[in-house]
Amino acid sequence: MTSATTPASSPPLPASVRRGYGLGSVATGSFGTVPGLLLLPYLTDRLGVPAAAAGVIVFAPKAWDVVLNPVAGRISDRSTHPDGRRRPFLIRAGLLLAAAFALLFLGPTAPQWLAAGWVAVAYLACATAYSFFQVPYVAMPAEITDDYDERTRLMTWRVAILALAILVSGGASPAIRDALGPESGYRAVGFFVAGLIALGAWGAWRSTRSAVVRTGVVTSATFGDQLRIIRSDRPFRLLLTTFVLQALATGAMLAGVDYVARWVLGTPLSATLLFVCFVAAALVVTPLWQRFGTARGKKPGYLVASLLLGGGALALVLLRALPEPAVYACVAVVGIGYAGAQMFPLAMLADVASRTAEARTRVGLYTGVWTAGETLGLALGPAVYAAVLALGGYESSGAGWVAVQGERTLTAIVLGFSLVPAVLVAVSLLALRAFPLAPPPTPGSMYLRGPGAAQIHRTADSSDDDEEP
Repeated sequence: MTSATTPASSPPLPASVRRGYGLGSVATGSFGTVPGLLLLPYLTDRLGVPAAAAGVIVFAPKAWDVVLNPVAGRISDRSTHPDGRRRPFLIRAGLLLAAAFALLFLGPTAPQWLAAGWVAVAYLACATAYSFFQVPYVAMPAEITDDYDERTRLMTWRVAILALAILVSGGASPAIRDALGPESGYRAVGFFVAGLIALGAWGAWRSTRSAVVRTGVVTSATFGDQLRIIRSDRPFRLLLTTFVLQALATGAMLAGVDYVARWVLGTPLSATLLFVCFVAAALVVTPLWQRFGTARGKKPGYLVASLLLGGGALALVLLRALPEPAVYACVAVVGIGYAGAQMFPLAMLADVASRTAEARTRVGLYTGVWTAGETLGLALGPAVYAAVLALGGYESSGAGWVAVQGERTLTAIVLGFSLVPAVLVAVSLLALRAFPLAPPPTPGSMYLRGPGAAQIHRTADSSDDDEEP
């Protein structure tokens, strides 16, 4: 294999590039939030699809992404486009994603098999376009800066804008649906979110045009060889395991918001208020997480954030007994943890994927595998929540009629929203504790702690292979 070396460190990125890169989170946040929030209720309570079948429809296109994302990473790694390896994918795939999302809620509502089939095909198209947007987008931080702390600053902007995108898309979408009614409301949501996706994709593409890209040359290794190298990379495996389990937890909570709002809280705009509490807290603390990471390190920050994420979810086990303000306070704690649990692992991923010049030849493949894992977690979250609903005997509704849920079902709604995510976060901490990556002792270098650290010590301009012994 061949590789190109890069400078030991790079100058700070212009503020316009940091902000511009973060705009891509308008697209990722909107697409990652709204289907997880409303697609399952659309299937069960608008189209009358049984909960178990609805869970399969929501999960299957995301399972396709698990296969497709590494391929998208490989394709972008080998791109020779004059505008760069990654940027052309942002505008092309982003606009295709927006168009496919607009179609998602435009299908027929009867017969049921045709309505469900429309959703499945449209969501598959969304998932395919999203792969070719998200993978190059996530790969960019490893190539536009070599600075350890600059990546944290870059992720601070990304997570802050991500939180804002979740607030706008996740808070407004249920309100739009409820204001216009289910027939017109879901369709309006489709167009609204499509507009947000297009805006975010265009903004990220336009604003990063001046960023200097630092990459290795195209590797001659086969796709299979590169996957084997990545699989043998222990720090990457541990970081990915942690993030995927937490994505699964987040996906389950996201899927449960609408059910908790309608069946447990039962007050007007409950879903929107839950989102406001979640995102407002995340927006406020994101700059504080950056300071914590700069002072204490990324791994300690990730540990603390994970504890808050899981602890807030665990407190919601008592949701039916808590006064409503306490419920929103617990959701705010989850939001505080979520902000750090997004910022730190994404910054750590860029460190892992670019810690040598050799690794830079497959940054896209790293991020392809990463986003495949994230996609799998976010997809399994609603599927797990749907399975909990099915075990609880949830009765689907249809056009013109609303089912009545029993006591056992209400318990299932709460446990799927609280206990299940809390357990998943707790398990993820086992992998995070073993993660060996630490801040560099000198600018531009990375080192790994733990067994085998001496054998895999690297500096930024090393060209050795990065396999873990």
